[in-house]
Amino acid sequence: MSVSKKINSFRRNLMRGLTRGIGQSSHLPAGTPGKSIVIQRVLICRPNHRLGNLLLITPLIQEVTATFPGCRIDLLVKGGVAPTIFQGYENIERIISLPKKPFKELLRYLRVWISLKRTRYDLVINVVKGSSSGRLATKFSNAAYKIFGDETTIDPALTGHQHIARYPVYQLRNHLSAWGMPTRPGDAPSLDLRLRAAELADGETQLHQLTGNDRKTISLYTYATGDKCYSSDWWTTFYDRLKTEFPQYNIIEVLPIENISMLSFQAPTFYSNDIRAIAAFIAATSIFVGADSGIMHLATASRAPTVGLFSITDPEAYQPYGHNSLGIDTRHMDLEGCTRIIRGILEQV
Repeated sequence: MSVSKKINSFRRNLMRGLTRGIGQSSHLPAGTPGKSIVIQRVLICRPNHRLGNLLLITPLIQEVTATFPGCRIDLLVKGGVAPTIFQGYENIERIISLPKKPFKELLRYLRVWISLKRTRYDLVINVVKGSSSGRLATKFSNAAYKIFGDETTIDPALTGHQHIARYPVYQLRNHLSAWGMPTRPGDAPSLDLRLRAAELADGETQLHQLTGNDRKTISLYTYATGDKCYSSDWWTTFYDRLKTEFPQYNIIEVLPIENISMLSFQAPTFYSNDIRAIAAFIAATSIFVGADSGIMHLATASRAPTVGLFSITDPEAYQPYGHNSLGIDTRHMDLEGCTRIIRGILEQV
């Protein structure tokens, strides 16, 4: 492990230890006479800069919006990609971004915390219970009702209750019920980038220009970070199998920002540094197949049928869902099983 990673690991462990006891959700007993709860302004805390982690809060944003029509939402995040991700959500009023390296931008870091204290919210939600910054922001914020993230026991009978995108939705419903408010039934909303019609049309155009035909297309994403990345040999074998099993389909590789291909550029490729353009291109394809990554979550948020390949991380927590999407644990399924699942999804498209 590099020195920087060791320092970051130490910092995270220290902050988690310091913030472990912070927070207890404020609530009214269910059915308290004369107490009405009006939620007009909400702060959602997910101080993280990674594409996938930010996309994973879109179900909670949809749930809050549907539960409290007309409410205004502020987001506490990190980095600069959030405005691009959430531009389709009209009721998001402010995106508050913590610097990724607070000690190098201390004044900006402090201004964010001062802003949180000065703004009056009706409800603050910390999305991930292990986030020390999220817990601190929830504690520090000025709000009547606060959800810190780890006080609620989720009913294991609920669909996908372990999923990192569904859990905050079920948690919100549990707290609202405790506060005497009605809740929405059913599964949590799926990830949604809310692509505009013009963006989708551009994606269709890009796909047709690349393939030069009207055949349906399988899109692949062969890159992932660290141990989540499958080897070039694995992808080459998988690609050869797909060509044999689905000769009537185009097969296109979507490239990462690093312009790396685990297929050594054997397949036609699509490259863009615009995440909404990437999503629109994937949306134009019939199915997306890729390892657990931010682009896998982007594919799900584009509403394309998505197959996530998992070899390290837990599919129960991170797999794509909705729109005929699912995760495959390749530790327990061979290529024949994978292609059978892909065929089943394509037959429904």
